[in-house]
Amino acid sequence: MKIENLEAYCFDVAQRAKLASAELASVTGKQKNDWLNLSAGILRERMAEILAANEKDLEAAPGYGLTPAEIDRLKLDPQRVEDIAQALEYVAKLPDPVGEVISSQVRPNGLDVQKVRVPLGVVFFIYESRPNVTADAAALCVKSSNAVILRGGKEAIHSSMKIAELLSETAEKAGIPRDAVQLVATTDHDAVGHFLKMNQFIDVTIPRGGEGLIRRVTNEATMPVIKHFAGNCHVYVDAAAEEAKTLDIVINSKCQRMGVCNAAESLVVHRAVVETLLPKIAEALKERGVEIRGDEPTCAAIPFAVTASDADFYTEYHGPVISCKIVDSLDEAIRHINQCSSGHTEAICTNDLAAAREFALRIDSSAVMINASTRFNDGGEFGLGAEIGISTDKFHARGPCGLRELTSYKYIVYGDGQTRG
Repeated sequence: MKIENLEAYCFDVAQRAKLASAELASVTGKQKNDWLNLSAGILRERMAEILAANEKDLEAAPGYGLTPAEIDRLKLDPQRVEDIAQALEYVAKLPDPVGEVISSQVRPNGLDVQKVRVPLGVVFFIYESRPNVTADAAALCVKSSNAVILRGGKEAIHSSMKIAELLSETAEKAGIPRDAVQLVATTDHDAVGHFLKMNQFIDVTIPRGGEGLIRRVTNEATMPVIKHFAGNCHVYVDAAAEEAKTLDIVINSKCQRMGVCNAAESLVVHRAVVETLLPKIAEALKERGVEIRGDEPTCAAIPFAVTASDADFYTEYHGPVISCKIVDSLDEAIRHINQCSSGHTEAICTNDLAAAREFALRIDSSAVMINASTRFNDGGEFGLGAEIGISTDKFHARGPCGLRELTSYKYIVYGDGQTRG
């Protein structure tokens, strides 16, 4: 869709979102849950319209140079639409974080000081081409009483617009402001730049996509940013690693789903197990079609390994490649990981509790797994419910961002005429 005055359009969308966020402050939990359940119903009832819109996206996909895997993520069918509907119903069942009293204390002068959870306000969410993310993000934002401006990828524009249209239809029926969910009706990249300047309306931007997008948003945004950055995740195989567990963890971390952000991209191995355990890990990876790119000691131990470049140790492959570094100590492993990691997820395989504790203490990432797969860094797996992304930041939110991470807090103080002398 071509918009003549793009800046004016973006200003109008952002302003309406701000007004909607003020209305959402007084919306009840029942109204939000009613909206989610009504939305699930309308997605099922009008599935044919969603699939027809998705077909337009699929027809255009080859022109965007999408890979078969990317086209598969873009594609909707009746079961996938049903999955989206069920996800909305699942969010409806989650506890409402808004209004939770985080802490409370009565001061000596009788003032009751309460720290209460409140919405962030307006969320500008930029995401990739999967149509289900449109519904997921809208559900999480509105459930936490935030208005959301959705800017999806051009590859899924028809699917996303149809889903957003249906969500807006049900909003008014449930007493939710229609502008609580708005999808940017253009794929013009300049629209992102306009929104990033509108900190008078937008409280936080959450980008979820490629490194170029994340860097652009970080550099241009005039409001806080919660980054869903790269996932260069490591598995460290310690000198005290147990063979069977380690093989399972490495293979699951790398191979269960290679294209996701919590898949392992880097292997770090203690020299003490290079001759015993590393060859077995390497063979298991080779059997699954994974190429190993290693340093000199790795290539000396594994004949079929490829010599790694310096860049390989910083790379998120999203495919059947893993880097491998041999280290002489736990300390060297930690220093290497902290230097090369994107701050997402790191795992240690060891039976040495002291080593595990040292690793967990010193590794600077959003999640540290001790004898478990990196693939568990996920809101659902952590018991947080659904998530809007996995933050690699340290401020406001870190790790899986669920409903609570889409809130802030304020202090509400109850008095009885107290004045300060």
